[in-house]
Amino acid sequence: MLTVAPVYVGVSLKMYFGFGAGVDWFRQVAATSARHPAVVSGEIVLFVMPSHLQVLAAIDVFRDTAVLVGAQDGAAADSGAYTGEVSAAELAEVGVSLVEVGHAERRDLFGESDEIVAAKTGAVLRNGMTPLLCLGEPAGLSVAEAAEYVVDQLRSALADAPAGRVLVAYEPKWAIGADEPAPVDRVSQVCDALRACLARMPERAGSGVIYGGAARPGLLAEFHGHVDGLFLGRFAHDPEALWQVVDEAATVARSSARRAGHPLSEAR
Repeated sequence: MLTVAPVYVGVSLKMYFGFGAGVDWFRQVAATSARHPAVVSGEIVLFVMPSHLQVLAAIDVFRDTAVLVGAQDGAAADSGAYTGEVSAAELAEVGVSLVEVGHAERRDLFGESDEIVAAKTGAVLRNGMTPLLCLGEPAGLSVAEAAEYVVDQLRSALADAPAGRVLVAYEPKWAIGADEPAPVDRVSQVCDALRACLARMPERAGSGVIYGGAARPGLLAEFHGHVDGLFLGRFAHDPEALWQVVDEAATVARSSARRAGHPLSEAR
């Protein structure tokens, strides 16, 4: 039977919510996701990246749903004298599915180099989880230069990593927290380059490329055929806004299924 790749919709809560507010948000999202047909069927892969303190609560709230819980960071080492760190091994042990690696804020605010990003990516894969590998260029580069920049970041992060699928989030540094996303043509060309690079890595079968950076409703239709989903920030902190994007993603998923002749296209 024909298979159709899912559309990913992810949300990072960063450090915006306190514990109680985070749990309230989880409960609202869980209630809707448990009855949303596209999430239940797997057409849409919905994932949430809470703060470290909220991870266990999120896993508990989303236990009976299809929503995946991720972590916003993980240490390169599995154990040892690393005060304040959280190991990928422990994250895997409690049921985390994805770990965010290499976000621009981690690189800029905490000095994470390409070497550190590579070490953390390897740790996530080594422990059986999926890295959410964040890549993005600084301001001032042309589209061709941006594509070369992020493809180099991708190769660096995966050069010595164990085999396994990755989810790449293309987030131009200058678009994070901005009023508007990056131009459609730029995102399309850069994401095409990332997907082509991953396609040449058989050990990364099943990987995907999503877009983040002022992501909002309407983008999936504009980026269709070039990205596998969206990585949302503050926009999706309103659960109703999140479902606007999920509904759009469901439409995109059915359109892809229809073109492939997949039975999912007739499901609704």
